[in-house]
Amino acid sequence: MELSKKEADPDPIQQFDLWFQDGLAAEPELPEAASLATAGADGRPSARIVLLKDFDERGFVFYTNYESRKGRELGENPHAALVFHWRPLIRQITITGTVDKVSRQESENYYRSRPRGSQIGGHASPQSQVTDSRQVLEERFRDVTAEFEGKEIPLPSYWGGYRLCPEAIEFWQGRPDRLHDRLLYTRQSAGGWQIQRLAP
Repeated sequence: MELSKKEADPDPIQQFDLWFQDGLAAEPELPEAASLATAGADGRPSARIVLLKDFDERGFVFYTNYESRKGRELGENPHAALVFHWRPLIRQITITGTVDKVSRQESENYYRSRPRGSQIGGHASPQSQVTDSRQVLEERFRDVTAEFEGKEIPLPSYWGGYRLCPEAIEFWQGRPDRLHDRLLYTRQSAGGWQIQRLAP
C-alpha cells in the first residue's frame, strides 16, 4: 500500500474516516483504541489508551472522569495528542491539537448508552486516586448498585467527554526498506489544510 498527496483526500477528517473504516475491518479487537498523551502544568508527559467514541469536522471525542490524572492535566494544559495504530494495515495516525469538554447533553447521551455496570463503575471508582484495596472498590460498587436498584443511574458531575480539536494530523503508511509514506496535514489560519510529505 502507498500514500500519496495526489490520491489522499484534501480533508484530513475524510482521510481519517477512510482509514478508520479500514481499521474497523482489519483490526479484530478495539480498532477505536488510541494512545492519548497529555502533560500537566509542570510539562511532565503521561500517556494511556482511550477509546474513540465519535469524530466529525469538529474533532475527536473520548470520555473519562474529569478528576482522573488525564482530566487534571487537561485542565492545566489543554494540549494533547492521539495516536492510532492498526498493525495489520501497517498504518498509524497522529492527531495533535487542543482539547475542550463536550456539551453536557453529549455526555448524558453517551453515558446512557453504556452498560449498567460501567455506569455504576463511574460512580464507584475515584479514578486515579489512591485506594486502600480492591475490597474497598468492590464494596463501593455494591453500595452504588444498591443505591440505584430499579432506578436510572445519573451522569456524575465529574464525568464526561472531551473533544480534541485537531491542529495537525499525520498519516503514516509503512513501506518496504523503511521508506515509509508520511503525509502531514496542518490547519491554516485562513481556513483549509496544508499537506506536506515528510521523510521517514
